Amino acid sequence: MPFIKIQTNQTVATEENFLKKLSAAMAEKLGKPESYIMTALQPDIQMSFAGNSAKTAFVEVKSIGLDRAATAELSDFICDFIENELAIEKSRVYIEFTDSPGAMWGWNGGTF
Repeated sequence: MPFIKIQTNQTVATEENFLKKLSAAMAEKLGKPESYIMTALQPDIQMSFAGNSAKTAFVEVKSIGLDRAATAELSDFICDFIENELAIEKSRVYIEFTDSPGAMWGWNGGTF
């Protein structure tokens, strides 16, 4: 049920490896089984931030039961991850956190 989507104006040479690392790391950070984690990456898209097109990223984190008190720590972790993996400065990353009710997530012909 957790969905993590990263949009960036950067090229990512090994997209599959990047997504695997992200999936494992977010499963650990969110305390969810990795079998429920979905990750997506949209590289090489036209983006600007602060009036310029320098390296930047937008991240969406959606999950059932996302604890508001944990978002600051998650933000720090995600920004570190993106800085280390994509060389994008933390100050050039926006993150949107969404806590969704289980009834609003469909899976396997039903909902959570």
